[in-house]
Amino acid sequence: MNLVDSAGWLEYFAGSPNAKAFVKTIEDTENLILSSVNLYEVYKKILIEKDEPHAIEAAGVMQQARVIDVDSVISLGAVKISFDYKIPMADSIIYSTARLYDATLWTLDSDFEGLPYVRYFKKR
Repeated sequence: MNLVDSAGWLEYFAGSPNAKAFVKTIEDTENLILSSVNLYEVYKKILIEKDEPHAIEAAGVMQQARVIDVDSVISLGAVKISFDYKIPMADSIIYSTARLYDATLWTLDSDFEGLPYVRYFKKR
């Protein structure tokens, strides 16, 4: 199972050189989960930088993955993760989601660098 972080999704939609690290993972929707936090972050960023039709289109593509809502188990797991690794709330929720579903987290976000079960790529 895989979970692509918001930065990876944004690179994918932008078609940037960094997107290459995420294409196969994103397009393997059978093995892809999505935190509802990622959906929020990506929709908001595209809405701000482009417009609502582009944001809606991106959300539709993202929802081909299995969307995981934030519940009490994920929230409480995120608290421990945030405390242990000193990462922000949203990142903690995303990582907690990945760990609960035994998923590898794919990201460009340096907050995740060095964490177990993370595929971290430096931005080019």
